[in-house]
Amino acid sequence: MDKNTKLELEAAAFRGLIKHLQKRTDVQNIDIMNLAGFCRNCLSKWYLAAAKDRDIDLNFDQARENIYGMPYSEWRDKHQNEASPNQQELYKKTQALHAKITGYE
Repeated sequence: MDKNTKLELEAAAFRGLIKHLQKRTDVQNIDIMNLAGFCRNCLSKWYLAAAKDRDIDLNFDQARENIYGMPYSEWRDKHQNEASPNQQELYKKTQALHAKITGYE
């Protein structure tokens, strides 16, 4: 497989993941984080880091909007619930396994 085809397939897979997460507003970020070690915010940070690597002018709010499909404040108001004590406890227990993201600052 040539490099461009591989890149196109990876981009399509990423777009599929984002579309799926935008549809699954019932799934909280903390649940994804506890299970997989990353969440929508992590994807936003990776997206922003990739933009910065390419000298593309983008801020965190814009990156989040690309991932969430709407401004984060709107998504939070419509879909985010308060994390339960059990979710918070599991978050702390799994923190060592969470994604380490650099370059988005």
